[in-house]
Amino acid sequence: MKIAIEGCAHGELERIYETIEGIEKEQNIKIDLLLCCGDFQSTRNVADLQTMAVPRKYMDMCTFYKYYSGELVAPILTIFIGGNHEASNYLQELPYGGWVAPNIYYLGYAGVVRVNGIRIAGISGIYKGHDFLRGHHEFPPYTDKTCRSVYHVRQLEVFRLKQLSGKVDIFMSHDWPRGIQEYGNKAQLLRFKPHFTEDIESGQLGSRPLEELLKALQPTYWFAAHLHCKFAALVPHTRNHIKRNNPGDESSSSSSSSESENENEDNDGSRTARQNVPATPVPVTKFLALDKCLPRRRFLQVLDMPSNDNSEGKLSLEYDAEWLSILRTTNHLISVKDNNYYLPGKKAGAIEERCNFTPTDEELEHIRAKFESLSVPENFCRTVPPFDPDEDYNYKQTHIEQANPLLNPQSNEFCSILGIDDPLCLAMLASGKDLPQTASLLDSSTDIKADQGNLEQSMEDVPTIVQHVATPPKRKLNMSLPAPVVAVEPDKNVIELPDEVDEELAMPTIEDSKVEETPAIRTSPNIKKLKRRNQSIYQAEEDD
Repeated sequence: MKIAIEGCAHGELERIYETIEGIEKEQNIKIDLLLCCGDFQSTRNVADLQTMAVPRKYMDMCTFYKYYSGELVAPILTIFIGGNHEASNYLQELPYGGWVAPNIYYLGYAGVVRVNGIRIAGISGIYKGHDFLRGHHEFPPYTDKTCRSVYHVRQLEVFRLKQLSGKVDIFMSHDWPRGIQEYGNKAQLLRFKPHFTEDIESGQLGSRPLEELLKALQPTYWFAAHLHCKFAALVPHTRNHIKRNNPGDESSSSSSSSESENENEDNDGSRTARQNVPATPVPVTKFLALDKCLPRRRFLQVLDMPSNDNSEGKLSLEYDAEWLSILRTTNHLISVKDNNYYLPGKKAGAIEERCNFTPTDEELEHIRAKFESLSVPENFCRTVPPFDPDEDYNYKQTHIEQANPLLNPQSNEFCSILGIDDPLCLAMLASGKDLPQTASLLDSSTDIKADQGNLEQSMEDVPTIVQHVATPPKRKLNMSLPAPVVAVEPDKNVIELPDEVDEELAMPTIEDSKVEETPAIRTSPNIKKLKRRNQSIYQAEEDD
């Protein structure tokens, strides 16, 4: 299977597909799959554009909206991750991934899928240490701060990816793993990007969590972008970092290695038996970072990988059963708070908490029972009207407010089947906001191009489909509920008196009734002070 790898897309989908078409004609090949490594900019309309963390002069609609509206259709299956220049409100509707347009699939905060048997994993965003330990607390409309923090990598996604076992064929990230420059042509990189020198010397070039993932997962290929240059590297791995197949014992890796050494040693301490064992090849990750989509820039690379051919000729996009199990068993670790929190580690003293979520056979069987098929359903639907160039031609000079959040029907369906929470829904509930709606504006089969005139009218006429994410009882206990309304029967012995009027207006009434004005009675603090209009009644009783 031939796979095209794209660096930073920056919304230039039409140009990218044209480049792929040119390569196919020039080399007489057929490219089957496109992978984009972030800065995808899936802006559907001008409201989405307001959530991008870029100066206003760089806010450009580009061409994604054409694929969202149906004016154009992606010619090949496209899978992408998020970067630091995104329509964050749209991507936040799909925390576990989903279709942003027909034939264009987003992996989510982190995700793992299989395409014709090729296992593809990825993580969205960039690393910032001050936000890494926080929860996903952001939701639109964003502030200047949350507009940027929303795309920062969080520890939960890294923790979940570390639970994977088995072979990962391709890993996608926007950031580079820290220290990756040491495994490639570092001198050439610094000639092209001399300002990297200071970051390299201080150890700040690249992401520390991605460095850990690189050592833990040891994928065959790792593709990245972000730094706007092409850079290749070969990263050898030691066998000590290979993910164990037995998820039971945290110390199984080190204990097994020491046992094997003892077995190979004879009574004299020699290791002749080990010398007779044939050496196994050292696993190596092929790393490649690519540039952004601009003329005369190296932003695209074609890769040929063996795959399971589909007899129908169509690519098979499937969920990864192990990843689904990890999402389900770590659902209780989701945090939507704007403060640091910590994930389970190894046993500490008498405290025992599960810290290894690599699925067991029983957990994998549970996933297969929940999903009739692991094939990703083609359930894309439009939830907002797309950009109209004729109507919104002056959008750069027009002030547009950010849109309110919506829950995407794809996420609602996915969470309901798997029995997990939507972080966007939890974040809003934790902030005391009303639960957002799940709205389907238009069916994916609607021909927008032929029926563009009825688009806005359909938004008003079509009733909003309101659904709620199934939230476990544990989550509901933490919600702030309104005060209960208690129905109290009226007391028949209580006489309703007219509302108290102003003192000046009340004086003539008192004179007409010929009630002598008595001096004010000083009341004790423990005695309820009587209202002025009732003093004559109680005073008369005291005189009797």
